[in-house]
Amino acid sequence: MNEPTPQTGKDYERIARNINPGGWAIETERPISTLLGSCVAVCLFDPKLKLGGMNHFLLPKSTSGKNADVDVILNGDYSMEVLVNGLLNKGAQKSRLVAKAFGGGTIVSSIRMAIGERNSEFAHEWLDREGIRLVASDFNGPWSRKVVFVPQNGDAFCRRIPTTQANIIDVARAEQEYEISMTIQKKTTEKKIDLF
Repeated sequence: MNEPTPQTGKDYERIARNINPGGWAIETERPISTLLGSCVAVCLFDPKLKLGGMNHFLLPKSTSGKNADVDVILNGDYSMEVLVNGLLNKGAQKSRLVAKAFGGGTIVSSIRMAIGERNSEFAHEWLDREGIRLVASDFNGPWSRKVVFVPQNGDAFCRRIPTTQANIIDVARAEQEYEISMTIQKKTTEKKIDLF
């Protein structure tokens, strides 16, 4: 009897659910994928339950200012908490969680002010503080990355993408479009109070 050929990262990528900057997902049926520039994605996995999820954050911590509500959704503090809480709500135990983390590239060094390095440092610090073991990582460097995570078994695939002007534009556009969509969404959902 022939064993089936193991699937490759590209095979998983074809069927994966994609998450955008500021997003997160816990999946039981499909792999999860994302494209990273200076952002970081953390994959968390509970090996006993065979349950996992992935996030994608743009900033280490939220900032204050006119877009503070949008910043909360895009920052690492929020993204890590919401992913952990989502897993705990599905029965995972924090003491069993292991992490794989990727990203923090410096693809537009003059503009991003080392945001990639700050994101990767934040991921290390947050996982250490919460007692979650980082079992694999690929951080920093002049690359963007395509990451595919298989939540059913904890496998993660990371493909480094050489920096070209075209993929810098693609990654920057994806980050900007998401940030703009969050700003528009916030404006349309704000409640107005009429005083009488």
